[in-house]
Amino acid sequence: MSSAAYERIRNNPKFDKLVATRSRFAWTLSAVVLILYYGFMAVVAFNPTLLASPLGEGRIATIGWPIAALMMLLFWVMTGLYVHRANGKFDEINAELIKEATKEAQ
Repeated sequence: MSSAAYERIRNNPKFDKLVATRSRFAWTLSAVVLILYYGFMAVVAFNPTLLASPLGEGRIATIGWPIAALMMLLFWVMTGLYVHRANGKFDEINAELIKEATKEAQ
């Protein structure tokens, strides 16, 4: 594409909306991950006995490992959610922007 086409894309209001929506979504997911991860680490640092509680009477396994495993699963699902949305909605808007920019050039 030519630099004129890039300029038309940058000046399109849909581009601003795409950037804002994508950024808000990414920052929201990032905030969730950071809050959960650092919250878990804070519990490990300041109240380790909470996570060292056994899952049940007479059990060796503690409550900490299933919580950590669930967090990792959640982070994996959130990554999939972002990829799904990026490959769907965000790519559709991107394709529209490119189509409009190249159509205007002709």
